[in-house]
Amino acid sequence: MRTDHGDRALQDFIDQVSHRLDERTDEAAIRRDVGALLAGLVAHDNWLPASHSQPGADRYRQYLLHRDPRARFSVVSFVWGPGQATPIHDHTVWGLIGVLRGAEVAQGYRFAGQSKLVPAGAPVRLEQGAVDAVSPSVGDIHRVANAFDDRTSISIHVYGADIGAVERSVYTEDGQRRSFVSGYSPLPS
Repeated sequence: MRTDHGDRALQDFIDQVSHRLDERTDEAAIRRDVGALLAGLVAHDNWLPASHSQPGADRYRQYLLHRDPRARFSVVSFVWGPGQATPIHDHTVWGLIGVLRGAEVAQGYRFAGQSKLVPAGAPVRLEQGAVDAVSPSVGDIHRVANAFDDRTSISIHVYGADIGAVERSVYTEDGQRRSFVSGYSPLPS
């Protein structure tokens, strides 16, 4: 449910992230500071517009909420229909994931040798309010899935670039790589 507070909550978050990026260049400090801001944003579920919370029947949706005019960051809502998942993929930039509704399961991967991908630890279940990070410096390859087979989950992502325009890769478990640019999902009409 969205309230008048909701209109302001996202804008306040964007303003605070922009301010942090003006102050900091160290990625670890940015992930820490912006991660704390994101935890505050996803602690309240009264601000996301209904247009940015609609699942797709065929695959998850990635709706742009904000693109920094200087392309320093973007804010995206990921909407997962029941049982939907990503392929194994990377980001090439820092990113933060905050669960707004439902839950997600993230499985990290790493290369074993030159070409084979193997799980990097056990899958991590992110419940409502949890925040996680991805980055080439802390682990950048993963697969994410809605933790539920019977309801929608939504997460808010903040990336250190316009993620819809970044050339990234999807992988098969044997390490085969294919480049892609994700773009953004169109808003439902």
